[in-house]
This record gives sequence, C-alpha cells and structure tokens, in this order.
Amino acid sequence: MTPAVPSDHPSPSLVLERIYAAPLKDMWALWTTKAGIESWWGPEGFTVAVAHLDLQLGGALEYVMTATGQSQIGFMQSVGLPLATTAKLTFTAIDPGRKLAYVTLADFVPGVAPYEIATQVEFAVEAQGVRMTVSVARMHDEVWTERAVAGWLSQLSKLPLALSGAAMASGQ
Repeated sequence: MTPAVPSDHPSPSLVLERIYAAPLKDMWALWTTKAGIESWWGPEGFTVAVAHLDLQLGGALEYVMTATGQSQIGFMQSVGLPLATTAKLTFTAIDPGRKLAYVTLADFVPGVAPYEIATQVEFAVEAQGVRMTVSVARMHDEVWTERAVAGWLSQLSKLPLALSGAAMASGQ
C-alpha cells in the first residue's frame, strides 16, 4: 500500500538548478553509487551511511542519516527528533546520465501520517559542465518545506568537494 499525500499537500514542486564543472560520469556516480552517495548526501552536520542500494526501476535506496554537528544535534533534540533516522526511497525512473527519479517515504514527522515525496533529477552536459536540475515535491506544510529546502541547499553545496574527490579517484 502506498501512503497517500495529505489532501492539503501544497504544490507545485520546488526546483533547484546548479551547474557543476565536472564530467557527467562523476556526477552520475555521486547519485548512484554507495561511495558517491555517502560522500555528499545529507545537509552539513549530518553523515549518511548507505545500508542498501538497488539501482533499478522499482529498486530501493535505504540509508541512515545521523546528526553529527553540534548545532544539528541541538536542533534535532529541540524539536524532538532522533539523531539518526533511516530513510527509504524507491526509484521510479532511471535514464543513465540523463534522469533519476524516486519517491521518499516521509515517515519521520511527528504527528503526520507517512506520505511520499517525489524527486526528479535531470542532468545535461553544457559547455560549463553539467547542469543539474532537481525538482522535489513540497512537504505537508510550509515549515517542513522550508526545512527541506534548507537541507537541499546545504546538501548541494557539498557536491563540488565530492566531485573533486571523484575526479581524483578516477584519475582526472
């Protein structure tokens, strides 16, 4: 059974776009491999450990995100959230080097029934590098949507460092 999004769920999706001076293969690897995901996924002050990755249509990614930074630990405690949470997502589209889409089960919000959040990531090679467009559904209310946006912005700011590590690992 797929949890339903609350009837008052706001729309449309949020769109975040960035250009990274990196090869497409490195960008794709950061989204689709255990080592890649663990190198940048999650906002600053959090670590991610991939427990399961099955990169195929209908396959799943399961990871544990843990608050490790002092301010993040303090925030999580102040709002009554655990320091570590397990996240589960299911891949809904995979077009290597072009598009990745998935739904994440939002089952971590106190007092809110679980629902799915759709995310789509598109990649396009341009003269300056790879244009990455992330479209993500809004959460159930504005407070949680603002938290999600802050998390995405923080997370995306970690990509350049992860990409420089990917380039070094591939010998570029």
